[in-house]
Amino acid sequence: MKVGVLAVQGAFIEHEKMLQGLGVQTVELRSREDIGSLDGLVLPGGESTVQGKLIRELGMFDPLRELISGGLPVLATCAGLILLSQNISNDEARYFQTLPVTVQRNAYGRQLGSFRTESAFGEFENVPMTFIRAPVIEHAGSGVRVLSMVNGKIVAAEWGNQLGLSFHPELDADTRIMEYFLGKC
Repeated sequence: MKVGVLAVQGAFIEHEKMLQGLGVQTVELRSREDIGSLDGLVLPGGESTVQGKLIRELGMFDPLRELISGGLPVLATCAGLILLSQNISNDEARYFQTLPVTVQRNAYGRQLGSFRTESAFGEFENVPMTFIRAPVIEHAGSGVRVLSMVNGKIVAAEWGNQLGLSFHPELDADTRIMEYFLGKC
């Protein structure tokens, strides 16, 4: 199995290490030429504005959007969730717009508002969740499956091949979410 990890900015190395620990071959996606035959895609956390700008400048936007729209399984964490979102309530920028949700950027405030908790995720109990300047899903469209809520806010959702998370599963030792994603691949 081969999973591409967007590697233009952000926390991509942590995703790669977790995937490789699960026996998955990873490919760093840094340019259009790096996008080949993939079984899955990871859009990591980081700065969505910078990532969105770079994927356009590097000619990666259209090919990635086509793969996602075509059904390639994608795991999007934090900034990656913003890239997938159809709408961003507190920003005019739009990116792939393939996941029918509305998110709010930096919903938990600045870096000092970062926190760690545990919550249910789908069928899994007590999943560790690390939130860093995280977005929240304010609205999930028709057919979107809400997988997790924390303090009454949606923090994980699934729609078809797309899995969007407000938090960073790659920063914890628990691999259940990554294994769930790989099951989609």
